[in-house]
Amino acid sequence: MAMEETQPSAFSFREFRFFLGMRIPATLATQVQGVAVGWHVYDISHRPIALGFVGLAQFLPIFGFALIAGHVADRYDRRIVLALCLSLQAMISFLLLSVVVLHVDALWPIYALLVLFGVGRAFAAPAMQALLPSLIPQALLGSAFAWSSSSLQAMTIAGPALGGIIYAGGPAAVYGTAGVAFTVSAFAALAIRPPLGRVIEQRGMTWSSLLAGIKFIWNRPAVGGAISLDLFAVLFGGATALLPVYARDILHTGPLGLGFLRSAPAVGAVVVGVYLGRHSLGRHAGRTMFAGVAVFGVATIIFGLSASVPLSLAALIMLGAADMVSVFVRQNLVQRATPDAMRGRVNAVNFLFIGASNELGEMESGLTAAWLGSVEAVVVGGIGTLAIMTIWLWRFPQLRAVDRLEDIETPSTA
Repeated sequence: MAMEETQPSAFSFREFRFFLGMRIPATLATQVQGVAVGWHVYDISHRPIALGFVGLAQFLPIFGFALIAGHVADRYDRRIVLALCLSLQAMISFLLLSVVVLHVDALWPIYALLVLFGVGRAFAAPAMQALLPSLIPQALLGSAFAWSSSSLQAMTIAGPALGGIIYAGGPAAVYGTAGVAFTVSAFAALAIRPPLGRVIEQRGMTWSSLLAGIKFIWNRPAVGGAISLDLFAVLFGGATALLPVYARDILHTGPLGLGFLRSAPAVGAVVVGVYLGRHSLGRHAGRTMFAGVAVFGVATIIFGLSASVPLSLAALIMLGAADMVSVFVRQNLVQRATPDAMRGRVNAVNFLFIGASNELGEMESGLTAAWLGSVEAVVVGGIGTLAIMTIWLWRFPQLRAVDRLEDIETPSTA
């Protein structure tokens, strides 16, 4: 992988700093809460399939509302959309707190609240992804994407570890912390100044406008290939849903150990993300993405077979580093190739695919673990990732041929 010249930083722009001030607390809250929900649900049920339903509950609203959310992000003020969504997520965290305080031992109230939490994510994600490229010059997009992703991953390190520590005081403390962090994030969204010269979608909501993002991606094989590769690779290779099982039954650690396991992929991701924030990726970006997916699959297999905490942590760190390379290339392809007026709808489709890979991946892992066993489910998933990478390498030569990301020009119109 050839790395080249040092880039200027995006931090000199006020709006980018406030964007991070919004995204970092929200990511921290999501990660802290994720540890609590996973351990809380497994503590009640002691069944891996129950963890799969955690992912399904959050994916269903993403699937149902993604296209509408993309249209909303292109038609309305993205900052206000974000503030409303983050406020909803704060309310859900406080309602989860009330579930604990009222000693509710049934799983359905937790699942119901996670569905509502998924609604907030469905509308927030395309607005957030579409907002960032309009806040800074295009020349600094690579730096902004890398710093945004690495700061997100830093919170993915701190969040689960912090969640595991706070969980020692019970899930109520974790849910309360998440609620406060989401509230802070909502106020930060309102502090961002509206981007100048933004092109607003003028049409009302029609089937044509809703499906515009899908059509845009379909007509650009390199973009579609990058998004779908990430979808299927993580769908089959995602092992995070089974981390509570590994922490409790295979590696024999407690909630704190679970927090470190969940943080480990982000350690590798931060190292790679910080480097990419200061340097360009160089040539052969498409091939580099395929290499990252291959390493992701191998790391998943190593983690699945490991019964050692140090080896498991090392495999997860390698997995996160490889995933960051793939994410960096995909983000640049999607954002640079998409005009601003279309970014909400294109990012909605992108998020739908990411949500499918993460949340449906959790469901797939839970079902496969119930069928084959937890270790077997993770190993088979890693093998599936390698198979998908091989098929996509043949099926999408346009993605394989992508060279310098900086050479991709953003069109003014779709």
